[in-house]
Amino acid sequence: MKKGCPYGTHRVIEPKGVLPQPALKIDNNMEIYDNEILIDVQTLNIDSASFTQIKEEAGGDTEKIKEIMKNIVATRGKHQNPVTGSGGMLIGTVEKIGPALEGKTDLKVGDKLATLVSLSLTPLRIDEFLEVRKDIDQVDIKGKAILFESGIYAVIPNDLPENLALSVLDVAGAPAQAAKLVKPGDYVVVIGGTGKSGMLCLHEAKKRVGVTGKVICVGSTDKSVSRAKSANLADEYIKVDATDAIALHNKVKELTNGRMADITINCVNIPNTEMTSILATRDGGLIYFFSMATSFTKAALGAEGVGKDVTMIVGNGYTKGHAEIALQIMRESETLRKIYTELYA
Repeated sequence: MKKGCPYGTHRVIEPKGVLPQPALKIDNNMEIYDNEILIDVQTLNIDSASFTQIKEEAGGDTEKIKEIMKNIVATRGKHQNPVTGSGGMLIGTVEKIGPALEGKTDLKVGDKLATLVSLSLTPLRIDEFLEVRKDIDQVDIKGKAILFESGIYAVIPNDLPENLALSVLDVAGAPAQAAKLVKPGDYVVVIGGTGKSGMLCLHEAKKRVGVTGKVICVGSTDKSVSRAKSANLADEYIKVDATDAIALHNKVKELTNGRMADITINCVNIPNTEMTSILATRDGGLIYFFSMATSFTKAALGAEGVGKDVTMIVGNGYTKGHAEIALQIMRESETLRKIYTELYA
C-alpha cells in the first residue's frame, strides 16, 4: 500500500508543491493510501456562500445545481467552488482505515462521522445525486471521500438528529470563537445574527457579556429578526441591509450611546459587508470575519481608508473543542434546537 503525507500532498495533481486546499486539482481516486480513511458519503453540507452562488448561477434550477456541483468535482477532484473558494463538509460512514492509522485514531469501520475539514481540500467522488435541499444547503448523494491523517472529524452523537448535527457542526468554528473572544462587559454586534452561524454566536456572546455588556443582533428581514427575538438571543435587534455601512453605523452608535462595538462578528453570506463591520466597531476593537464572502483586501484597505485601528481576525473554522461547544448549544437551548430543526434539519 502506498504511503501518504499526513497533510494529503500526495493527492495534489496541480500545481505540484502546494497543499490540497489551494490546489487546482487533486486525485480523487478512492484507492486509499496507508494513512487515509475512506468514507461512504451520505450528505454534503455546502458552505452557505458557495451554495448561494451556485443557486444564483443555476437560477434556482435543481438539475442545473447538480450539473454545476458535478462539474466542480470533475474538474477539481473536490468540491471547491471556483468563485467563492469555499467548500463545506460531509456526513458519512467509515468504510476503510489505512493500516498506518492503527492506534492513532479512535475511529472504527462503521462509525458515522461529520468531517470538520472543508470539502475544498477533501478528495470527493459523486456517483449519484439523491436529493437537493436548496433551503438548507444540503445535498444527499451516493459517493466516496477521503479523510487525511491530519483531518479532524466528529462522531455523530446519538442524542441529536444527523442532519441537525451536520448543520450545526458546519458552522462550529463561529460560536467557539465567540466563546473565546467575548468577555464580561463587552458590547458585541453580530452581523447576520439571524442566520445559522449568527444565532449560535449570539447564544455564546449573551452567556459571556454579563449584565454590564450588550449583545446586538443584526438581521435583514422582519421574519428572521422576530425568530431571533423569540429565542431571546440578544439585548437589541436591528433590521438593516448588511451592505449599508452608514445605516448600521448610525444604529449601533445610537444603541451604544456612541461607544460602538468592542467585538463585531460577521456571519453573512453575501459580499461587500466589510465596511459595515469596520464602521460598527470602535477604535481598538476587534472584528471576526466568519463569512466566506469576505474580501480581506477590501477589509484591510477599507479600515485604512476610514482611519480605523481595529484588529481583524480571519474566520478560522477550527477552534479547540468547537464541535462540542456547538452541539452543546443544541442541548442547552430548547428554543434554538427547535428553530434549527425547523430551518436546517
